[in-house]
Amino acid sequence: MYELVKGRPSDVDVRLEKEIRVYDLLDRLHIEYERVDHEEANTIEECKEVDEILGDETSICKNLFLCNSQKNKFYLLLMPGSKVFKTKGLSKQIGSSRLSFASPEFMEKFLDITPGSVSVMGLMNDTNNQVQLLIDREVMEPEFFACHPCINTASIKLRSKDVLEVFLPKVHHEPIFVEL
Repeated sequence: MYELVKGRPSDVDVRLEKEIRVYDLLDRLHIEYERVDHEEANTIEECKEVDEILGDETSICKNLFLCNSQKNKFYLLLMPGSKVFKTKGLSKQIGSSRLSFASPEFMEKFLDITPGSVSVMGLMNDTNNQVQLLIDREVMEPEFFACHPCINTASIKLRSKDVLEVFLPKVHHEPIFVEL
């Protein structure tokens, strides 16, 4: 069984640098978080057991990395795990041409993450602001928010307010709120 623990792991020497950079930034920003290590979880379905550990008051969301048809505008969409993604409605809300899933190459280039590990935490690596954050309003309604720390073998739980008011301003990303 997985266990929810406060703060960073003690075994940093066996973890990927990009995961440790997330903990370093959260610690520097004085953002409290809890962490659970788990088997690789690439999909919402694979996160169900982790979901139970994180608690009912936590928003677990789908994280989709998208681009327009010209592949010159990129988006990170956070949406409730229970909702179905419909590109037409979102495209209209943000005034973009048809959206599709962006390639793993762009995901690594801009966010330093791989498929299955997509997370708002990857925005800390987007120093040139190539990715626009889109958040379905429902995602930030619960008190707590959960995401991967740029790797899908761990999940972190932090206050939604800290994501919006501390983390995103620090990484220079302002979200556009949408309704899906």
